Amino acid sequence: MGVGNGQNRQNGRNGRSEGDDLEDGRAMSSDAAGRVYGKHSGYRKLKAYQVAELLYDFTCRFCGRYVPRRDRHHDQMVQAARSGYQNIAEGSEDSATSKKLEMNLTNVARASLGELRNDYLKHIERRGLRLWGRGDPSFSEARNLRPKTVKEAAAWINREDAVEPREERAANLGAILAAQAHWLTERLLNRQAQDFEEEGGFSERLYRARTGKPRPER
Repeated sequence: MGVGNGQNRQNGRNGRSEGDDLEDGRAMSSDAAGRVYGKHSGYRKLKAYQVAELLYDFTCRFCGRYVPRRDRHHDQMVQAARSGYQNIAEGSEDSATSKKLEMNLTNVARASLGELRNDYLKHIERRGLRLWGRGDPSFSEARNLRPKTVKEAAAWINREDAVEPREERAANLGAILAAQAHWLTERLLNRQAQDFEEEGGFSERLYRARTGKPRPER
């Protein structure tokens, strides 16, 4: 049996139809949710997440081409890259009820990205490739590339006028992207620490939402 027209047109007391929240994508859009949970999620807008997610796609492609699946470094690099972007996302989601968990997960992401950079450096060493350093034109070019997609990164690696082997260009770019993602994640941790000092955590938000007053210091 169908729902009566009046109930179908109006959901509760707010006059919104049942499909409105699905269309605008906001499940927790009330003022109360804003006061209790604060700003959380939205991780896709974080630069740290964007670079870490790109790095994961890049690493999957790199390992698929240059690291045999039987080599334990293959799975280690892919998992470290996955941990980087996934823990940033999970921390952002968990920040609604735990700033401590958010910071812990962001720190796990930071550690994973640092591990991945070391894996790229070790690959360069193991394969007898040249590690680019500061003052090297190729290093400066790769550091300033900041690709938005793996396709852009691949186009740069495969440039016909490049003098370095493609594997060398790919490994050095991977190390640089990992370093950039690591740095951005450290910046994110720093901002989270500042936010915690200024606004407190979930317990403080609960108290303020209930009383309208700052939580008293013990």
